[in-house]
Amino acid sequence: EKAEFLPRFFKTGKGEYGEGDRFHGVVVPDQRKVANKFSSTTSKEVIIELLHSPFHEERLTALLILCNKFNQAKKIGKEKEWFDLYLTMADRVNNWDLVDASAHIIVGQYLEDKDRSILYTLAKENSLWKNRIAVVATWHFIRKNSDLKDILQLSEIMLTHKHDLMHKATGWMLREGWKKDAKQIEKFLDKFATQMPRTMLRYAIEKMEETKRKGYLNLR
Repeated sequence: EKAEFLPRFFKTGKGEYGEGDRFHGVVVPDQRKVANKFSSTTSKEVIIELLHSPFHEERLTALLILCNKFNQAKKIGKEKEWFDLYLTMADRVNNWDLVDASAHIIVGQYLEDKDRSILYTLAKENSLWKNRIAVVATWHFIRKNSDLKDILQLSEIMLTHKHDLMHKATGWMLREGWKKDAKQIEKFLDKFATQMPRTMLRYAIEKMEETKRKGYLNLR
């Protein structure tokens, strides 16, 4: 039943964002169990093999293992190997849930204390998924350090993005930022709300009290 439902949920039809993706029907909690059980014994070569799979669950399980590898390596300062692998294989992180399960853990954590120009390179590439990696990576900065600099700059870039999945991701990160520093986010919204795609705006203001939320919506 899951194998029949998931292709519709992840828009795998011709011309849709997940065109051609295939599913076994394995649920995410079971994938996490597999990843956690076998992370320590899974080689880089097997991770790459799984990421090249046409099956969605195999790619997600590979990314869950990769996140575990990254977190373990980070304890001894050896995480760059897994960050580099992630960027090399970014074309295979090719659906929204794959990005959302991994970008903040690997890209966000790695760049926390480093130059973040790679985010802006990814944000400007002709790839929906690389664009989303750039935006979702900022979740780590937002949650850990209330650091909103990058999401504000990236959100400005994404104002003209054509895809609804980027409107949702950007609005989601702005909402997370609002939880940490409402004034900063509202200053951004005051400036750009009239230019924002409506979906991006709706996601960004979702947790605001009703009067303020309606005030922003009325600007559109």
